[in-house]
Amino acid sequence: MQKLMIITSYFPPEIGAASNRIFHLAQGLKTDYDVTVVTPLPNYPTGKIFPEYKGRFKVKTCENNISVIRLWLYASKSKNKFLRLFAMLSYSLSLVWFFMWNKIPGKVIIQSPPLLVAFTCMLFLRSKKRKLILNVSDLWPSAGYELGALKDGFSYKILQSLERFNYKSADLILGQSHEILTHIEKITTKPQLFLYRNYPNIERIGVSETIGNNTLKIVYAGLLGVAQGILKLCKELNYNNAELHIYGSGAEEDQIRSFVEKNKDLPVFFYGRVDRALLHEELKKYDIVIIPLLNRIYGSVPSKIFEYAKLGMPMLYFGGGEGENIINDYELGWVAKAGDYKQLNLTITSIDNRLLTTERRKKIQEYAYKNFDFEKQLRSLKKWL
Repeated sequence: MQKLMIITSYFPPEIGAASNRIFHLAQGLKTDYDVTVVTPLPNYPTGKIFPEYKGRFKVKTCENNISVIRLWLYASKSKNKFLRLFAMLSYSLSLVWFFMWNKIPGKVIIQSPPLLVAFTCMLFLRSKKRKLILNVSDLWPSAGYELGALKDGFSYKILQSLERFNYKSADLILGQSHEILTHIEKITTKPQLFLYRNYPNIERIGVSETIGNNTLKIVYAGLLGVAQGILKLCKELNYNNAELHIYGSGAEEDQIRSFVEKNKDLPVFFYGRVDRALLHEELKKYDIVIIPLLNRIYGSVPSKIFEYAKLGMPMLYFGGGEGENIINDYELGWVAKAGDYKQLNLTITSIDNRLLTTERRKKIQEYAYKNFDFEKQLRSLKKWL
């Protein structure tokens, strides 16, 4: 069987869209390839090496017939940009060491971002005998600039140079959105381009019976990072006819806990991080799920859209871009302009609880399984590899 390697910065037991995406990709490819995943020691989103991996420099395991090699890195979630840079650089150095002492197969899928990690792979693995496939899930450095994490200057131009090098060095690029592929086409026409959405591969479960409460029960589940802006959502939401329930972990976790403790008169509840399977059951308790982004990020299409649709959950999307079009085109819920909390609250007020029926949930789920088919997309991808 032909060998294939996937190099990623995120992989289970880490949580999040990036981890789930690569896991499902590896699972889907293992029937046709001998798959090896190279990834750092688990540390996301806590910024600390998970207890069972502490003190290890390399861990090799076989998980679900996939060889998983975990390499050392300096883990950190510090706001200090130099520490964050060193964390990425440490994994890049581990990868260079790994490349020196191990035979790398003829097909390699490389996750980007992080941009520096992807650059290391593209630089050291270039070969006429090897096919490099770049899996682009977000556009860096432009996404970092839109989030306010990066400023236009010398370092930003360096990152743009790395970005261009990565695209031009790839043989095939997988982009999660049309915007990503359009952006890449403006830089280079060398690689083949393939739209690879973040469709989840989850077992179909029955939708819940709706309760029809007068109060709209809104739930958010996922990363509590800067991009999502959940702390600001807690502060800006109009609670006159709504509750907010939060699941997850990340950079804003402590601040959100503090906000909930200090505002016990508000109907906002925080449950922390829960297992994904349990979360799917928990979501059934609520009327709608909210998918917010603090700012509209060009190229970004949150994978939660596809996952929640397969669960039959109506959505309130607050992020702009292609995600907004998907919600509207497939009648998955409501949209509000990214960053406009006044419009968000007006949209929430306009939602008629009587329309949140079991039949509507079943319709959403039917749309999802018809149009967001992981296996169909994977079969198409295999023809390009």
